[in-house]
Amino acid sequence: MTKPPARTEPAEVSAALATAPATTPFSRRGVLLGGLGIGGLALAGRPAHAQGAAQKPAEIKLGIATYLSGPASVFGVPARQAADMLIEELNAAGGIAGVKVRPIYVDEGPGVDHFVGEYRRLVQSEGVQMIFAGISSADCLACAPLADELKRPTLLWDCGTQRVFEDGTYGYAHRPQANATPEVLAALLYLLKVKPDFRSLAVVNQDYAWGRDSWEIWRTAMNALKPGVRVSAELFPRFGATDFSSEITRLLALRPDVIFSTTWGGDLDTFIRQAADRRLFERSTFVLPLAESSLERVGKALPAGHIIGARGDHWFLHPSPKDADKLKSFTENYRKRFDSYPIYSTHHMAQAINAMKAGYEKAIAAKGGQWPTDAELTAAFRGLTFPSLTGQVTIREDGQGLEDQLIGTTLHSDRYPFPVMTDMVVFPAASVTTPVGQKSTEWLKTLKPDMLEKLPQPVAFR
Repeated sequence: MTKPPARTEPAEVSAALATAPATTPFSRRGVLLGGLGIGGLALAGRPAHAQGAAQKPAEIKLGIATYLSGPASVFGVPARQAADMLIEELNAAGGIAGVKVRPIYVDEGPGVDHFVGEYRRLVQSEGVQMIFAGISSADCLACAPLADELKRPTLLWDCGTQRVFEDGTYGYAHRPQANATPEVLAALLYLLKVKPDFRSLAVVNQDYAWGRDSWEIWRTAMNALKPGVRVSAELFPRFGATDFSSEITRLLALRPDVIFSTTWGGDLDTFIRQAADRRLFERSTFVLPLAESSLERVGKALPAGHIIGARGDHWFLHPSPKDADKLKSFTENYRKRFDSYPIYSTHHMAQAINAMKAGYEKAIAAKGGQWPTDAELTAAFRGLTFPSLTGQVTIREDGQGLEDQLIGTTLHSDRYPFPVMTDMVVFPAASVTTPVGQKSTEWLKTLKPDMLEKLPQPVAFR
């Protein structure tokens, strides 16, 4: 991959460093990552106070990109619902330093070009102070440079590609959750622990950045930890596919020991139902790192005995949440209002909102109670630790979040009309996340099989 272009220190970031107290908990290196420095274009749509003394706004306008249409809306709409509920609660409690938040939603459904246009519109026409973007990995790869160009603090609230911060450095983009590497590696480690003797594997992933990247991560780690596994098939149906009959026919003929798929949203729902109809689950063990979000929708079409993940430690029946009452309250409030259980996209939205609040509070405190500029706000996210619904997340100096990973095995219980997880393992974030400054594909090659001996003990469904 090409080396990212060199970036110069924006003038407003230099000013933030010069005026910040010595004890301000963010590094000069973190702030130096900011901005493309392209003059007037970079300030387009930005109020005049942004580059000098910031004035406390009447409201915080927050742009939020999520899937509101298409098959991925089964994942994106719950995230919007969670945002509505949590922002209402935040505003009812006084907002952020007395300023209420007003969300402005845009739909990722029409594609990347549409999303880029909407991002510019949010900044240049709507004048939003912050943007949450987005679910699609392709959208995040497109918007991280835009965040620096337009100098707008942006939280990559859900996308999974690890390439954002491994292939580039950005001052105005941060991710308040994990990326593909820990999400995929944790699932592989779990499989190696519970089914160490598998000899063949097939992959069925969506044909875009996320599907390709997550397969590369799995394959690289598998070759390091269990070399010699035969890859029976590499299948990449198009994003938004509604018919998996050809893939299922081929898998039935090949009979791989394991089928790995990071497919998500409506695509995963359809794949699970069609695979169940043709009894594919009886032939192979499935590893589905994103399946937590589909459980209630597919019901018991997904049999017991298959490995699923939650893209973090997001599960309303988490075996050991840091604050059990908070998780219970969120789950009950969400279910009462929307008549469904919260899925991991709702947790990621909660983390983005918590990160936004914590970032503002940190920046305001560092400025002695005054309202921060964009540069001061974005600098506050480096090194920031904030609560999640199940634990806590820290954003590293490279902008990447550290988030624990929960993996389990499906179980049918009379208490729920859909599968739950049992034999759950929570992987500490640091143990499965690529270190700062390294590429995942290179770091994964250094892994040794003895790391399996250090895995946490599984916890059964209770």
